[in-house]
Amino acid sequence: MFKDVLSIGGKPGLFRMVSHAKNYIIVESLIDGKRTPSYQNEKISLLRDIVMYGNSGEKRLNELFKAAFELEDGKKIEIDIKNNAQLQEFFAKVFPDFDRDRIYPNDIKKFISWYNILINKQITDFDIDSEETENTEETK
Repeated sequence: MFKDVLSIGGKPGLFRMVSHAKNYIIVESLIDGKRTPSYQNEKISLLRDIVMYGNSGEKRLNELFKAAFELEDGKKIEIDIKNNAQLQEFFAKVFPDFDRDRIYPNDIKKFISWYNILINKQITDFDIDSEETENTEETK
């Protein structure tokens, strides 16, 4: 299920694709279950393709979700998202080598929000099939 989760620029939350047509796809919100069209001109990203910057390289989002899942014992992340120092301190536990110049507090807030949505929907298998990963890297 994780491999099908989408983020859509300008829309809060996460989505999964339900159907597609020539110029748009129908997505379902993981927050409230509402279905809406999403058009080609919108920035649609599969979570499995998103990476975050580290000082010695990039890390895929699924690896970071897996680290947070282990750190939090499978529970939601409970943190004061208004406290930037606390956000960075928490994220340093998840990704010790994260690039503090390129990952902003808002990025960490989005990471926490997305993680909590996935936990609420019991989407906790963050593994990506190795064959799919190879295909994704070949298309870049």
